Amino acid sequence: YFLVLDSPLSEAGVLGFEYGYSSAAPHILTLWEAQFGDFANGAQVIIDTYIAAGESKWQRASGLVMLLPHGYEGQGPEHSSARLERFLQLCGDDNLQVVVPTTAAQYFHVLRRQMRRPFRKPLVVMTPKSLLRFPPSSSSLAELAEGRFETVLPDPVPLGPEEVRSVALCSGKVFYDLAKARQDRPAREVAIVRVEEIHPFPEKELRSALERYPEATDVVWVQEEPMNMGAWSYIAPRLTPLIGADRSLRY
Repeated sequence: YFLVLDSPLSEAGVLGFEYGYSSAAPHILTLWEAQFGDFANGAQVIIDTYIAAGESKWQRASGLVMLLPHGYEGQGPEHSSARLERFLQLCGDDNLQVVVPTTAAQYFHVLRRQMRRPFRKPLVVMTPKSLLRFPPSSSSLAELAEGRFETVLPDPVPLGPEEVRSVALCSGKVFYDLAKARQDRPAREVAIVRVEEIHPFPEKELRSALERYPEATDVVWVQEEPMNMGAWSYIAPRLTPLIGADRSLRY
């Protein structure tokens, strides 16, 4: 069955209820969606005390899904950010899953994975509103029916490994801005790789993606947010040992 309930405008109260519900009914997919990602601000105490730390403190597993619209889309400073950096600062010992899917199939498969896994972990999904009606982010029925959630998506453009000099790593809808800019130039010396799951950090998959371009000496992390926000402070120390001594990493 599918049940939709209106809720009071109290983020702390509602998210606390949903956390408890997800703990009591682990076989039901429980999702809490903020109208804007920053609505999580009003529920921060629930996130810090229960969702991020409940398993460690009380051995209580939760498969709660938090859908947080996130992206610089002209809504102003408050409604632009779900504070991705706050969630990444709460991550440790695989207590949370933090993902930023860029296609409909990726979104579907990460929700399906959430229920098919033999364990329960809270899932934080950064969901840009603009991608809801953005044709390039749509997926075919075959992509929805087959495959699985990929933590790292390779460049969809077939580039020769010998011609790539720079690899742009990104997460979220900024990928489509980069892809359009590359198409407009064009610039085939730049490969664009998407990091769809930020935590747990996909070290193996990222290493494999970077190894595809042995001639690339420049690795860039691209994000919409300023340097002190977003994923950069989390990503940088984890990427540095992956890229090797002969490559540079920059923001």
